[in-house]
Amino acid sequence: MKIKVCGFTNADNAKQAAMLGIDAIGLVFYDKSPRCVDIGTAIDVVNALPPFVNRVGLFVNADSDFIDEVLCEVPLDTLQFHGDELAHECAQYAMPFIKALRVNRQTNITKMAEECHQASGLLLDAFNKDIYGGTGEHFDWHLAKVDIDLPIILAGGLNPNTVADAINQVHPYAIDVSSGVESEKGIKDINKIKQFLANMR
Repeated sequence: MKIKVCGFTNADNAKQAAMLGIDAIGLVFYDKSPRCVDIGTAIDVVNALPPFVNRVGLFVNADSDFIDEVLCEVPLDTLQFHGDELAHECAQYAMPFIKALRVNRQTNITKMAEECHQASGLLLDAFNKDIYGGTGEHFDWHLAKVDIDLPIILAGGLNPNTVADAINQVHPYAIDVSSGVESEKGIKDINKIKQFLANMR
């Protein structure tokens, strides 16, 4: 099972985490997030990573000119759209992308998967009407047990104590964690990541 750790703000911290064998790291380009990075910091983080770590840029309802500016400067592998973006808006950059969906009982995951069929995966996160991800909240994982053609990436409220239960319930393609392995916002606790990986595997 794949794992992405999201919300790095420090190059050394990202390198330490990547050396543990995580599959992807996330960089947040959303100015309302406490984990937001500027282009210079993002370049430093990416340059510090070992080979074969997927570099994901997270955007929330971002202007296309801003995304283009980031892509010109930061060598990203995958885009993650965590806002209210439409499928064609996500696909316009001709890059692999993940579409995030904030899930509650009213969410039609199957319909979103059909609309975003060009996506590399569908990320399921907890619904919060005021915040786009990184809340530390989880949703009812039974809602994620759907039969869709896209790989499911599970996020929201995951930490070393909850990840095994989440995997047993959902059997996702990948896990995405941020606040659940932090010592403070934007700084990951390496020991927590080690425990997370041990419990996950």
